[in-house]
Amino acid sequence: MTPAARINAAIDLLDRIQAGELADRVLAAWGRKNRYAGSKDRAAIGDIVYDVLRKRQSLAALGGGETGRALLLGYVRASGQDPRAVFGADRYAPSELTADEASYDPVAHASLAESADFPEWLWPDLVRSHGDHALPVARAMRDRAPVHLRVNLQKRNRDDALASLADEGIICEPLGLSPSALQVIEGARKIRNSGPYLNGMVELQDASSQAAADLVPLTQGQTLLDFCAGAGGKVLAIAARTTAEFFAHDVDPRRMKDLSVRAERAGVSVTQLTLDEIEQDQHQFDTVLIDAPCSGSGSWRRDPQGKWALTPDRLGEIVDLQQEILDLACMLVKPHGHLVYATCSLLDRENERQVKEFLARNTHFSTIDEQQFTPVSDSDGFYCAVLRKD
Repeated sequence: MTPAARINAAIDLLDRIQAGELADRVLAAWGRKNRYAGSKDRAAIGDIVYDVLRKRQSLAALGGGETGRALLLGYVRASGQDPRAVFGADRYAPSELTADEASYDPVAHASLAESADFPEWLWPDLVRSHGDHALPVARAMRDRAPVHLRVNLQKRNRDDALASLADEGIICEPLGLSPSALQVIEGARKIRNSGPYLNGMVELQDASSQAAADLVPLTQGQTLLDFCAGAGGKVLAIAARTTAEFFAHDVDPRRMKDLSVRAERAGVSVTQLTLDEIEQDQHQFDTVLIDAPCSGSGSWRRDPQGKWALTPDRLGEIVDLQQEILDLACMLVKPHGHLVYATCSLLDRENERQVKEFLARNTHFSTIDEQQFTPVSDSDGFYCAVLRKD
């Protein structure tokens, strides 16, 4: 496919996404239907679509609207290309520019939020949460997220993993956020079929998520419950650094469907529990980890569609749910044990304020550690608070 043909394909896909379809499903369906497109074409079109979604607000201003065509016109202008070299360039390209499109004078951004491609209604929250760093944080999320790997330190050290990955054309470098973290510099598309991935030496996991897992207090022989386990990335990261008893629960067990396979590959054991099993057996644990449902604002580089889908009402519902989970999970912590609360959010109301309000309701807990990671550190936004029970 020519570059112009890729732009034309992306226009149709963005129209469907703007109508409410999920970006990953739209791209997967397009790939199945258009078998003539090679893997490089499919990857390039996916990159275009996600780049546009990350910068939807500013590109709409450059292109004169939020249709797929207007957004791609803004995308071409932002890249420094002459739109006339793309629109109408060949038989598979988008049609030629109309007179209005050709003469459109892009308007100046009305606000910092627009220039940083951040939802206007949420901008005051970001400023309250990060002060003078709000603009750099928002702008960092306009770029594609890096690819990070977690080395399973129970199997190999980081230097050995670097060498094994390099043998398969996957070039990485160590990251300072965690002793297990690597950033992929070259060969990211080879990871899932590589030996180090298939044998459990490495897992895909953002460095800030690894750093949060490093904060979880757990010593040999103790018990840990990952209360909102999802796919189980956190519990596997913790299990890779200490020998303990590991348990996982999720309100939707389907999210944990691959956890057993991943745990076996990693060489660890994780027992999955339902809430009924936890309550009936009156389980209590040395450490309970809550990787809470959240806005996902810290990972919007990976899910830019979520940035524009979040609403004030939905955020309020999420904050209420986090409070309910905290109040339930704290009862599962042994005396002198730990409750670890984490989100992939950048917002104070989901993070520091949520913990502060929890401590006001539960005075037998106290904070022993608290950290916030942002995309400025070349990782996802992530928050983690470690609380101790008296």
